[in-house]
Amino acid sequence: MPRSLSRDRLLSLLETASSKRIAVVGDAMLDVYLRGEVERISPEAPVPVVRVLDRRHALGGAANVAQNVRAVGAHCDLVATVGEDAGGRQLRGMLEAIGAAVDSLVSVSRPTTTKTRIVARSQQVVRVDEEDDSDHAGAEIDRVLASVHAAVARADALVLEDYNKGVLVPAVIDAAMRAARARGIPIVVDPKYKNFFSFRGATIFKPNRRELEAALGADVDLDHAEALPATFGRLGVEHLLLTLGEHGMVLISAGGVVKRVATAARAVYDVVGAGDTVTAYLALTLAAGGSPSEAAVIANFAAGVEVEKPGAATVSPSEVVEAYDYHPA
Repeated sequence: MPRSLSRDRLLSLLETASSKRIAVVGDAMLDVYLRGEVERISPEAPVPVVRVLDRRHALGGAANVAQNVRAVGAHCDLVATVGEDAGGRQLRGMLEAIGAAVDSLVSVSRPTTTKTRIVARSQQVVRVDEEDDSDHAGAEIDRVLASVHAAVARADALVLEDYNKGVLVPAVIDAAMRAARARGIPIVVDPKYKNFFSFRGATIFKPNRRELEAALGADVDLDHAEALPATFGRLGVEHLLLTLGEHGMVLISAGGVVKRVATAARAVYDVVGAGDTVTAYLALTLAAGGSPSEAAVIANFAAGVEVEKPGAATVSPSEVVEAYDYHPA
C-alpha cells in the first residue's frame, strides 16, 4: 500500500484524537450471541437442537461506533433510544462500563433493538431480531432533539449512524446537521436506504456499494470510478467514501478527485461491525484535524484489524499502528 500517510503523522493524529469528543446520533442495538453444540434433530420439527454453552452480549449499531470511539480514548456522547427493558438496562450498563456518556440516551416505550445470533460449530444457525423499527414521533422525538442539541454543542465531530430503526427521522437529521454546521465541526454519515438523500452538507458520506446502487437504481462501475462524482449532484456532500469489502474503499471528492484505498485486511474472520469501526475512525481523524484522505486511510487500517476479530469488536490505536507497520510501503 503506497505510503500517503507518514508514521509520525499517523501517531500524531491518533494521539490528538484521544482528547476529542464525538457526538454519535443514531440507532443503538444490543447483540446477543448464543454459542453451543448440535447433537440431534428436534422431534418436533426438522430443525437442529442447539445446546447453549455460552452467552455473550455486544454493543451494536451506533453503540458499537461509540465503543470504538472510547477504544481510542476519546469522549463520546451517544444519542439513541433504548427500551425500558432488560435489553436497555444491559446496553446502558455496557456503555457505562467503557466510560461512554449515557445521559444522552432516551428511554422509549418500545423494545430495545436486540439481535440474537445462535451459533453452533462456528456456523450461525439462525438470527432472531426483536425490534420495532417504525419512526419515533411526538414527545420521544422532542427528547431526542434535546439530547442532540446538548451533545453537538460540546462535540468536535458528529456521526449520524442510520440503521433505519426510527431515530434518524428527517427532523433529527436536519437539527443535528444544522447544529454541527453552525459550529463548523465535521459530519460523518453512515446511511441506510430510507433517508439516503437527506444528508446534504455532510463532510464524509459513507455508504457501501450495495446501498449506493440501491439508492441510485444503477450499478456502480468501479472500472470507471471517474464517473462517480456525477452522484454528487444528488447527494450534495463534500466527500463520498464508498466501502467495497475485500476491495477496500474509494474516496470521491466534489472536485472530481478519486482516491482508491486498497484493503488492509490480512485475513477476514467476521465482517460484522467493520462499518461501525470505519465510521468511528473517520470522525476521530477529522476531529483531530486530519484530511478526508487521511481519515480514509486510517479507517481502512482499523477495518482491516476489525474483520480479523469475531463479531462487532473494537480496535485500539496501537492495533492501527501495528497494521500500518505490517503493510509494506
